[in-house]
Amino acid sequence: MKNKRSLILSHSIFTADPQQEKVDGYLLMEGQRLLDVKPGTPSEEVLKSVDEMLDFRNKTVCPGLIDPHTHLIFGGSRENELALKLAGASYMEIHKEGGIKSTVRKTREASLDELRHKALKSLESMLLHGTTTVEAKSGYGLDKETELRSLRLIRELPQLQALDLIPTYLGAHDVPPEFDSAEQYADFIIEEMLPLVKKEDLAQFVDIFCEKGIFELETSRRIAEAAKAEGFKLKIHADEIAPLGGAGLAADLHATSAEHLMSISDQDIHKMAASGTVAVLLPATSYFLMVKDFAPARKMLEAGVHVALASDFNPGSSPCENLQMAMFMACYEMKLTPEEILRAVTREAARAISREDEIGQLKKGFLADITVFDAPSPAYLLYHFGINSVCDVFKSGEHVVRNGCISTAAVASLLASRRGAEQ
Repeated sequence: MKNKRSLILSHSIFTADPQQEKVDGYLLMEGQRLLDVKPGTPSEEVLKSVDEMLDFRNKTVCPGLIDPHTHLIFGGSRENELALKLAGASYMEIHKEGGIKSTVRKTREASLDELRHKALKSLESMLLHGTTTVEAKSGYGLDKETELRSLRLIRELPQLQALDLIPTYLGAHDVPPEFDSAEQYADFIIEEMLPLVKKEDLAQFVDIFCEKGIFELETSRRIAEAAKAEGFKLKIHADEIAPLGGAGLAADLHATSAEHLMSISDQDIHKMAASGTVAVLLPATSYFLMVKDFAPARKMLEAGVHVALASDFNPGSSPCENLQMAMFMACYEMKLTPEEILRAVTREAARAISREDEIGQLKKGFLADITVFDAPSPAYLLYHFGINSVCDVFKSGEHVVRNGCISTAAVASLLASRRGAEQ
């Protein structure tokens, strides 16, 4: 059966391709892949070769947005913490009262159907806001049964909705109450959980919450080195609250990414630049936690660090599926330019999940993951803040969001092609 060939016209195509980042012209896609991106007007020969032409000439076309840091699977919510936050309680003060531990209790109590329904609802919201690929962490089970159940659910979800999911095992998110110390729990992770997760191929990455009073530097190193020996790629929650040196640890171990980084040192910024470790910054989290400090994005870029942005969707410090909120915060709080922001949620976000050879750019041979903003330029997209600017989304060539609404037929076609690829 012949693959459908489509032509998209736009005066504002942000390709995220360093060789040709902005194009006033058109792009061609056939089946799941991009055929070409060119400036100017398509020839008569090109026009005759396509089955469909889409006119987005007053809109901005860019690669599908990539969210490289989310905590997708969890039970319950934590709106009860809002009063504490408004009264001035810090993240770590709330953590002592409940925080992650309260979500662990609710996640352990939740049924698989409840967790599935909750995750699907969030993924639908992400899609409507332009996200096409999501990194999804476990980490709210912290026991064998719930962590494995969470990771198995992450593996199942691409068969039920449009987004691709990149699975991360975050067993080292907190120390559960049944363990006496972080070191004892680290033994459990290293000796029992890492081999089980690897055996079932449930995660590509292992992440660690490297933070003072949670997993200190040497315990984090021990878990990270064991994960690397098992064949996992590494991510590290680093220097979010205290300047512990987690970013330097990530660089030393050539982790794919270090994440948060509000308290990173200048020395570790340069270590990350030298190692190629991506900085995944989470400005919506700083905003939601009502802290003054945002990660020093400009300093990182000037040092040559690869900078990505993510939503940090989670129940306690960023209950927001909308990656555009992180983009707005990056502009108005971190002072990043529209172009820097679009790179951070496309090309650099793809690098942060080791998918930079397939997604994150509008480039020949890449997957046809495309987000269309109802904005005539990247500058207008960030200027007109606080709304959902997405009008259309393509996932692997399927037009899954049309005029702000999910196309159930296109999603069904996408899911059928995924099932066919697995057979």
